[in-house]
Amino acid sequence: MLSLLRDPRVLRRDVLASLVVFLVALPLCVGVAVASGVPAELGLVTGIVGGLVVGVLPGSSLQVSGPAAGLTVLVYEAVKEFGAGVLGVIVLVSGLLQLALGALRFGRWFRATPVAVVQGMLAGIGLVLILGQVYALADTAQPAGGPGKIAGLPRLAGGIVTDGTTPTAFLVGAGTVAVLVLWPRLPARVRAVPGPLAAVALATGAVALLDLPVATVEVRGLLESVRPPGLGDFGRLADLAVIGSVVAFTLIASAESLFSAAAVDRMHDGPRTDYNKELVAQGVGNTVCGLLGALPMTAVIVRSSANVQAGARTSLSRILHGLWLLLFAALLPAAIGIIPAAALAGVLVHAGCKLVPFRELVPLWREHRGESVILAVTAVAVLITNLFEGVVLGLLLAVVKTAWEISHLHVDVRALTGGRLVVSVTGNATFLRLPRTMEQLEELPKDRPIELDLSGLRHLDHACRIALESWALRHNDAETEPVRLRPPAGAARTAAAPTAVAPTGGTRTGGTRTGGTRTGGTDTGTP
Repeated sequence: MLSLLRDPRVLRRDVLASLVVFLVALPLCVGVAVASGVPAELGLVTGIVGGLVVGVLPGSSLQVSGPAAGLTVLVYEAVKEFGAGVLGVIVLVSGLLQLALGALRFGRWFRATPVAVVQGMLAGIGLVLILGQVYALADTAQPAGGPGKIAGLPRLAGGIVTDGTTPTAFLVGAGTVAVLVLWPRLPARVRAVPGPLAAVALATGAVALLDLPVATVEVRGLLESVRPPGLGDFGRLADLAVIGSVVAFTLIASAESLFSAAAVDRMHDGPRTDYNKELVAQGVGNTVCGLLGALPMTAVIVRSSANVQAGARTSLSRILHGLWLLLFAALLPAAIGIIPAAALAGVLVHAGCKLVPFRELVPLWREHRGESVILAVTAVAVLITNLFEGVVLGLLLAVVKTAWEISHLHVDVRALTGGRLVVSVTGNATFLRLPRTMEQLEELPKDRPIELDLSGLRHLDHACRIALESWALRHNDAETEPVRLRPPAGAARTAAAPTAVAPTGGTRTGGTRTGGTRTGGTDTGTP
């Protein structure tokens, strides 16, 4: 990095990029904090740590970290259930777990997470975020849980129409969303100002000029908002619900950061991300945030892409963006207090909409229906239950889908001279394909000699082995030659000739019977 910064052009581009990232991050830091149910300053604290602490650590040179909209729902529920003090403990322990995972080189394994599950998780978060912030748009308390938010929408709509104050706040928030939607279509010179900053600034100016009765952000001051967790808060780690939150924070924050790193790497031709080092850097950041009682952090794709698009070349840009956030929080804290809460809610509604892949759903359904089902089920599960349970359900569905797809099984029936049938079973025989396979075998005639050839199987699980041997034992009539069974190529029992399953439950190998089997016509064992 130092060699690149000796070039004045690189230094200038990094400084300018840091200002752009600062302007993008400022409204998002404040908005995520307010939506999470904590003081607005704590969002700035997390952004500062993301710049000044994570920014100097190795991993991804151009990725920018801070409070993320993707964790808003989880943080809000944690604060509501356990309190702000325990939130610091959860974030701290999550950071320590990330440090351990990175040190043990688990970073690369997060890349194995199915994309459909991640997209479904983000879509579910987006839906919860939209539903929650729609109430904030109208300065109305939001019901608990996704189903409660959905059920309360008719009452919210009635309040917007009939109440005197609610429509004003709603119009301010809706106007903010409209600016964000229209901003990318404006001329390039206008778009030099980041959309979220412009939308919040316009809404703030309108409220101030028209003296509108709209609630604004509560300001406590930076130092007053920082409250490290106490010893009593650490005692809550004995609570299984708290442990579940720690696991959810760790996995989701890590996955989101590393997926973001992969996306950022595709945007530039600079050094690639070291996933293990990036996981360690995120762990250090979250550990510091936990000690300060601040929000959890992840790498944020919105800020990271703004950093790359602004021409950043080194990690100096993300470090400086943290410095600008610190200076703003220290020198201009009162500026936060004039921002309408409805405007920040509008920013987050827009961010929530961007988390839901509306455009990709139809092509995904056409090309990969199984993936689209996993995405949709995960999103709905996150909305109806909670983030952790929704992601677990999505992962289970992905595992089942993969098992189903790799367990391709083909049954081929050939008739030989003399009426003998050769049934060749190839592929992977798992319990998932067992019902259909048994239906095909049961349809075979019972009065003809049959040879069941399993030598073409790549895998035969225990359930299928038992079912096939049981079928071979009982299928043919008593007057017909027993079904001859050729075992899989890798089976422990490798006979030169096919194995005939005898009606008594033993096996007959080339006329051999031992222990209920006949060897060369000589009976030894059970008659």
